[in-house]
Amino acid sequence: MDRRDWIILKTIAEEKNMTKAAERLYISQPALSYRLKNMEKKLGAAILIRTANGVSLTQQGEYLLEYVNDMLRQFTRLKETIQNMGGKVQGMLRLGSSTVIAHYKLPAILKEFLDLYPEVEVSLKTGMSQKIYRLLQKDEISVAILRGDFSWDEEKHLLANEPICLVSSQSLKLADLPRRPGLVAQTDASLQAIFHEWWRQNFDRPPMVTMELDSMETCRQMVCQGLGWAIMPAIGISSHHELHRQPLYWKNGQPLCRPTWLLCHRSALELSAVQAFVEFVQTAFQAEADIFEKNVSPTPSP
Repeated sequence: MDRRDWIILKTIAEEKNMTKAAERLYISQPALSYRLKNMEKKLGAAILIRTANGVSLTQQGEYLLEYVNDMLRQFTRLKETIQNMGGKVQGMLRLGSSTVIAHYKLPAILKEFLDLYPEVEVSLKTGMSQKIYRLLQKDEISVAILRGDFSWDEEKHLLANEPICLVSSQSLKLADLPRRPGLVAQTDASLQAIFHEWWRQNFDRPPMVTMELDSMETCRQMVCQGLGWAIMPAIGISSHHELHRQPLYWKNGQPLCRPTWLLCHRSALELSAVQAFVEFVQTAFQAEADIFEKNVSPTPSP
């Protein structure tokens, strides 16, 4: 088996459908089936079982997939190491980012970074922070930018810790919230837990949620139209001065905050592209800190 075979098996395992796998690999389905049969012939065992819903791996196929994933990771590390030997900032940057950071911050950061280091090739994956964290644990990415708190014993940098705010189109008193329509944006479990605990500390009845929305940006647009209040991290509202915002506080006076972390393996810092990006993104987030302070008042509402 060669690297092409590894990629073919990994793709089939992910798609669980020969037609979709062939489309993704840009080969014909007969060519894909022929290649698969050759693999099975060389190994002397069936790799796939065809089912009513597509295909699934046999026990031998599952074992082979573990080997394939390991070999692909080793090949990636080998390529990164060889590219790093030139002493220049170049090579592959395998980056994972939470969806929120990818939406609000990453485009500008990556543009400036690649303008500075044009010989770096970026491979980016985005999604919920838990998903990106799992990719980092499996070494499928070199650097992760995550929202919320994660246990990580290797390289870890706090990039931001922005306030969580009550957001509305008009000024609101906190005591009035249970009687006013509330909007909720889809988010990860850790931020939901912060909201629920803060609400429990302050009110004895549930919020009157009238809209459950698929993104923070959609939620902000609805708030701008006066359709309800929302509780959002400052990252989604800092540049929208038409909105009323109140930083929220726990009963003990501590502010509700949403941390953003950069995580990576220490060994990855030996790669020039990773080292340069880690330093660059820390500087970029530090520059944003003043904007957060300017647009969000640090004092509690009366």
